[in-house]
Amino acid sequence: MAQREFARLLQGLASEMNLLGHDFADASGLHATDVQALLAVLRAPDPPGITPGGLRTELGLTSGAVTAVLDRLERAGHVHRSRDEADRRQVHVHYHPGAARIAGEWFAPVAECTDRVRAEFAPEQVATVVRFLTRMTEELAELRRERRTG
Repeated sequence: MAQREFARLLQGLASEMNLLGHDFADASGLHATDVQALLAVLRAPDPPGITPGGLRTELGLTSGAVTAVLDRLERAGHVHRSRDEADRRQVHVHYHPGAARIAGEWFAPVAECTDRVRAEFAPEQVATVVRFLTRMTEELAELRRERRTG
C-alpha cells in the first residue's frame, strides 16, 4: 500500500472518531472540548484521578477554561471533583460511576462495530494492529507535547 493511501486511511479513521465525539457532545449538551476532557479523565488512573492542572496541560487550555469545562461535565453528571486526603488544596477529577451508562448507550454501537471488524482478523493480525495503534498514539502524543512546549 502506498504511503499516501495509508495516511489517507488514518486520516479517515481519525476524522470518523472525531465526528462521533462531536455527535456525542451535541447529544449530551456538551462542547467538543468537554469530550476531550472526559476522555482525559477516563485515561487517568483512578485513584488518584487527574488534577485540573493535569487537564490544563493535557488539553492546552487556560485555568479558567478548564474550570468551565469541569463545571459543565459536573452539571451533566459525568465527573465529580474531590479533595486529596493528604493535601486538601489538591483537587482530583474522577469519572462519575453513573455516567458510564450515558456514554455506554451512545458508544455501544461503536464497540459493536469494533468487535465485528476485529472478528475478521486473526489474533496475530489484531496484535499487529494494536502494536501499531499504540505506537502511533505514543508518537502523536509526544509530538503534541513537543509542539506545546517548544
